[in-house]
Amino acid sequence: MTAIALQPQQNALTLHFGAVLRMNRHEFFQFCRANPDLRMELTSEGDLIIVPPTGSKTGHRNFTLTTQFGMWMQSDETGLGFDSSTGFTLPNGAVRAPDLAWIRKERWEALSADEQEEFAPICPDFVVELLSRTDRLETVKNKMREYIANGAQLGWLIDTKARNVYIYRPDEAVVCLSDPKTISGDPLLPKFECHVGKLWQDE
Repeated sequence: MTAIALQPQQNALTLHFGAVLRMNRHEFFQFCRANPDLRMELTSEGDLIIVPPTGSKTGHRNFTLTTQFGMWMQSDETGLGFDSSTGFTLPNGAVRAPDLAWIRKERWEALSADEQEEFAPICPDFVVELLSRTDRLETVKNKMREYIANGAQLGWLIDTKARNVYIYRPDEAVVCLSDPKTISGDPLLPKFECHVGKLWQDE
């Protein structure tokens, strides 16, 4: 297989297979294992998305966000957190890897050990996407709508360049917060307050 090298400043590469090839989640997991240098997602239509490496600033913001969430989880044992390298198979067949995810413990424990080892067939209860300079806002908005349609209870889309946070919940209009200093995860994530103002500091 020919190696594909993507630089941080490049956009994601989408391969359209149509009816020629359709991988299930097991096959896609093996495909990703065979290509460990690539970060990939699979759409519900079977298209393969190859995501470029994260830029240094975006990686730092993601680390800051994950650290804050990890500190909250030390005092809350109701769920499990996952980083940006984790893929999940949504009910519509897409395999997505949000920048941050959280799943209620009882839902996670209902999966078999084999399901937990691969791209688990479950949509996280909480997802975060951190917009990078190479991301198209509308593309990531579509991904957020997909998470909610497939069972997510709360989603945050954080646009550090515009200093906007889009909040998604089932059966509710999307809320856009302009230049917030903090955002609350209540009631799904009791007492979790994310200091998003720290993410603006690198812009």
